[in-house]
Amino acid sequence: MTQRLRLSAFAPIALAPLALAVSGCGLNTVPTQEENAKAKWANVQADYQRRADLIPNLVETVKGYAKQEQSVLVEVTEARAKATSVQVSATDLTDPNKVAQFQQAQGALSQGLGRLLASVEAYPDLKSNQNFLALQSQLEGTENRINISIKDYNEAVQLYNTTIRTFPDAIGAKVFYGAEPMAPYQATAPNADRAPTVKF
Repeated sequence: MTQRLRLSAFAPIALAPLALAVSGCGLNTVPTQEENAKAKWANVQADYQRRADLIPNLVETVKGYAKQEQSVLVEVTEARAKATSVQVSATDLTDPNKVAQFQQAQGALSQGLGRLLASVEAYPDLKSNQNFLALQSQLEGTENRINISIKDYNEAVQLYNTTIRTFPDAIGAKVFYGAEPMAPYQATAPNADRAPTVKF
């Protein structure tokens, strides 16, 4: 009985090195960085949704002036529908194909918006319309926020991917979490990562 008591007194001391070794294997770091990257992805999606919400108002405002630009308006409307139909959840971030589909849909919408805003040059009355100016300003601000959100997401993904591939965190990442690398966001079309340029 006395010997058993003595052994149980040493048990916490014997487990201390094991607990220290396990704590250095990414048990806390990996999920923390994974959740951070997922939160950054949610910001990217929120900013793209904000852009999608602005587009119908922009299209309606332009429609009243730019009768000849119907094909561009249709293209933007269709691109918006496609972009909002492609969804990537936080669990899909390890699937590069799903992330690429999302990127392509958003890139096509960026290109369509660029063409729409460039066509406005031919309509002086539209360029001075207060509704159009307000929408155009909100859209530019949203495009800038999208770029910042993508940058923040890519930085979080880089940190997470580096952590799950480097010792000792790689041990915990594979053994305890089965961690897979997340896909970074990459521009799929020329200049798709930039806000549409509008010159008045």
